[in-house]
Amino acid sequence: MSRVYNFSAGPAVLPEEVLKAAAEEMLDYKGTGMSVMEMSHRSKAFEEIINEAEADLRELMGIPDNYKVLFLQGGASTQFAMIPMNLMKNRVADYIITGQWAKKAAAEAEKYGKVNRIASSADKTFSYIPDCSDLPISEDADYVYICENNTIYGTKYKTLPDTKGKLLVSDVSSCFLSEPVDVTKYGIIYGGVQKNIGPAGTVIVIIREDLITEDVLPGTPTMLTYKTHADAKSLYNTPPAYGIYICGKVFKWLKSMGGLEVMKERNEKKAKLLYDFLDQSTLFKGTVVPEDRSLMNVPFVTGNADLDAKFVKEAKAAGLENLKGHRTVGGMRASIYNAMPYKGVEALVAFMKKFEEENL
Repeated sequence: MSRVYNFSAGPAVLPEEVLKAAAEEMLDYKGTGMSVMEMSHRSKAFEEIINEAEADLRELMGIPDNYKVLFLQGGASTQFAMIPMNLMKNRVADYIITGQWAKKAAAEAEKYGKVNRIASSADKTFSYIPDCSDLPISEDADYVYICENNTIYGTKYKTLPDTKGKLLVSDVSSCFLSEPVDVTKYGIIYGGVQKNIGPAGTVIVIIREDLITEDVLPGTPTMLTYKTHADAKSLYNTPPAYGIYICGKVFKWLKSMGGLEVMKERNEKKAKLLYDFLDQSTLFKGTVVPEDRSLMNVPFVTGNADLDAKFVKEAKAAGLENLKGHRTVGGMRASIYNAMPYKGVEALVAFMKKFEEENL
């Protein structure tokens, strides 16, 4: 069977070159006579894999020396607890609510201290990013938290909030490595890799060194303390070894493509093709205000639930997979991550045109 165009929000499409390279090494990684899946995380071969992955990520993102890169487990959702456990010294934090994941992160943080929801776009089903130029930042807040790209709702911060000197913590799960980023603007920038970088089961945390201390909330488990993992170079326990190996391959692929500037151009070109069609379509419409649209996740609707269901079904038959939208938005959603080729978006738009002609 030939490969489909996979528009899943995550686990999501991976570069074909990476999958082929991994397949070739599946039974014998570089003459070791074993798969990376079977390899000791204490072996020299794996030490090279994780060190090279970190070096390539540092190069791609321009990560300064005073930031640690941690490869952890538990997905982004474990970070919802780990962040307050490690950072909430005053037991106060400010959260900006732009979707389900920021909402869940705020609810989790409330177990450890006071959470101020200082801005929200819940009033319009998270279809926009609130104005963050003059926020009521709490004087005693330990940090300000955002989810930078909202996978479900298709919104993205184009300008980071003015935190008035407070630490910024950002979940970038669904826009990780999609464009250049200034790491120095963040205290912590983190994300689950299953959307834009690798297989589910790995989370990457990039954290400023001065935030890694033994001064954590009482009762914080050893495994949920950043210092534990920073001191052990992500090898305190068995890490998600195969996931890290695939991430490393994706970093190499990104470098071979020309890095994050080139990825941004590619992503803008793909997104423009889809958004331009939506803007002139008589049947489909996008759900996000144009100025806050994501390059990665594009939700759209026909306004008729039966027609939406018909579209998803017929698209699947045409080799366009996983286009059903999240239940809170309805309709459809096309996730067009780094590894989605331009041809995939062309195929989607061509199918949408045909569907529109047949169903108007």
